[in-house]
Amino acid sequence: MTQDVIALTPSMPDARSMLAGLYAGGPDLRVDSDSEGAVVRLRTQGGLPVATVELPLFLQVPGEVSRLLGAGAGTGEPVWWTEVRATTAVAEAGRLAGSMAGRLTAVLGGSTWPADAAHTNLIAIPAAGGAGTDGEALGVDILTHRAAVILQDRPVVAATTWLTDLLQTTISSRRELQIVTPPGTRLTLPARTLLTNVPARWVVQDPACGYYDGLTGAVLHWHDAWFTHAATTDDHTPIADAFQDRPVTTGEQQLHLSIRTTHPAADGLLLGGALESAWQALTGDPPAGWSTAEPVNLPWSPRQLTELARTRARKAAPTWLVSVGSPDSPAIATCRIVHTPAGVEEHITFAVGHATDQALPLDALPQLAETLASRHNLTSMLTHLRPARADLTTPPHHEPPPVPVSFTLGPDAVHSTGRAHAEGIQQPRPTRLGPASRPALHYALGNGTDPIAWHHLRHLNSHLTRRQ
Repeated sequence: MTQDVIALTPSMPDARSMLAGLYAGGPDLRVDSDSEGAVVRLRTQGGLPVATVELPLFLQVPGEVSRLLGAGAGTGEPVWWTEVRATTAVAEAGRLAGSMAGRLTAVLGGSTWPADAAHTNLIAIPAAGGAGTDGEALGVDILTHRAAVILQDRPVVAATTWLTDLLQTTISSRRELQIVTPPGTRLTLPARTLLTNVPARWVVQDPACGYYDGLTGAVLHWHDAWFTHAATTDDHTPIADAFQDRPVTTGEQQLHLSIRTTHPAADGLLLGGALESAWQALTGDPPAGWSTAEPVNLPWSPRQLTELARTRARKAAPTWLVSVGSPDSPAIATCRIVHTPAGVEEHITFAVGHATDQALPLDALPQLAETLASRHNLTSMLTHLRPARADLTTPPHHEPPPVPVSFTLGPDAVHSTGRAHAEGIQQPRPTRLGPASRPALHYALGNGTDPIAWHHLRHLNSHLTRRQ
């Protein structure tokens, strides 16, 4: 299994401390880097990949270490996060990763994760070995013509730079990315969002029942070079007992918002305002930080994320980012920014976690909808409520589906649909928001507990898309 070891240091790893880590395998290893210098690779003299060291990341956002590594990770922020990933191709590579991280903390102070992986011993790596397989070059554990398989033994799988880059690589190679984890691992919301939007599968290895899909519970087996459904004689795919037998909920809930805005492509445009308004309305605070991957390392700044989106737009590339809230108020969002003929669009997925004893801010949704419509060029907003973990991670067992709460149509969308038509539905009856001359329309679908809200949403969607 690929072993990841993370050094958490109070100071930035400089050339001296990095060299101390890189020489944990002795002088016989070759060192090179990718074209942008973001990843340093160690290889045998024969070219076989042994380990990679990612560019140190300065975490300035409180709570990120404990969110991704657990409460006992041992340090707070700000901290430098340096991740070492060992290959499965070399037997001693895992111990080498532990020595590299251990040497960094020996020089700079701090701690490592896992704590028992750190040491400073010199690890002898055989110099022999060929150039390695394509899978080893990509950083995967098993590569076939159908799948790229990675083994992850960590408490939380996040949408790291390495994982997002690997997803792009496997998509372009027409393979499915398959992430194999133990049953105690969870996914962050950004990681789950990525895996559900591309050819990918979360494979859970349970000692009692073998392999199953962590999102659907379908029993899996290794067949024809990948993990696929294990069908019975009647072509029925069984659901793993481990997926169904866990407790469904402890009273915790998640409020989910899908927000879409469309802005005129003006030079003075500042993005992030819609997300900031939603965050403030539903948590009482603005976002704490943002980044293009996890862990989230930058303090919240609409100006900086706008500059990044503008730079990428010049290359005709969309921008995907992650935002997080403060540790005492769990909230997380992903946002995809793309230029279209209509303007600059933000596609936001925002989730807020609520403990059992916390009141849900459902009464704030109409006012939030009006704010987004009047100040942030709202196109649409759909909200759902679901019984699920307040920490906003996804465990590998059954969770009830979300139930719709409300839907809002922005002023321009109302105009395009036809105001009379958009208002001409009896159930759910819309409420006008904003100026009477050009209102947004807010449709209350339910309180998030009655599944009949799905009927209301389907009826509304059918009505709005029907030709007039």
